[in-house]
Amino acid sequence: MGFAILSYMGAVACALGAVFYTDDDPNDAIRAALMASVVFFVGCGVVLQVIGTARLRGLLSGSGDLDSR
Repeated sequence: MGFAILSYMGAVACALGAVFYTDDDPNDAIRAALMASVVFFVGCGVVLQVIGTARLRGLLSGSGDLDSR
C-alpha cells in the first residue's frame, strides 16, 4: 500500500508541475508529458492499491482452504 501512496503523491506532484508550468505555447510538450505522467501515476496507484488490499486466503497462508471443498 505504501507504493500506491507514493504513486499518488507522484501524480499530485506532476499535476502541480503541469498547472504551475509557465509557457505561452498551448501545444507544449513538457506540459503534455506532465499530464500524461499524472494519468500513468494514478493508474499505477490504483493497480498497486488493489493488489495490496487483495485477500488471498489460502494462497499465502498455506492452509488447505481449497482442499475442503
